[in-house]
Amino acid sequence: MADTYRKFAPRGYETVAIAVQKDDPMLVAKVAAHRALPFKVAFDQNGDLAESFGAPRVTPVSFLIDRRGRVIKRYVGEPDWAELHSAIEEALAFPRS
Repeated sequence: MADTYRKFAPRGYETVAIAVQKDDPMLVAKVAAHRALPFKVAFDQNGDLAESFGAPRVTPVSFLIDRRGRVIKRYVGEPDWAELHSAIEEALAFPRS
C-alpha cells in the first residue's frame, strides 16, 4: 500500500488506513512508525466507520473510493496489485468536479 500511495499521490490519490476496534492502538501506532507509513492511519474506536462500510467481517479489506465518495471496488485480503493500479489509473483519469 505504501508503494501504491507513493506512486499515485502526486496525482491526487489518498490512502487512509483504518484500525478497527479489535486492533491494539499502541501496536498499530508502533507498526505505522516502524514502517514509516507515508499515509494517514486512523482508529475506528466505536466501530461507526466500519458500520458505514457494511461492517466488514474480514480484515484486511480495502475500498477504492472515487472523488465523489463512491466505492468503486472492494478488495478482501491483499489486492491484485496490477488490477488495483489499473483501477486507480482509471479513477484518476476523470477530471475533478
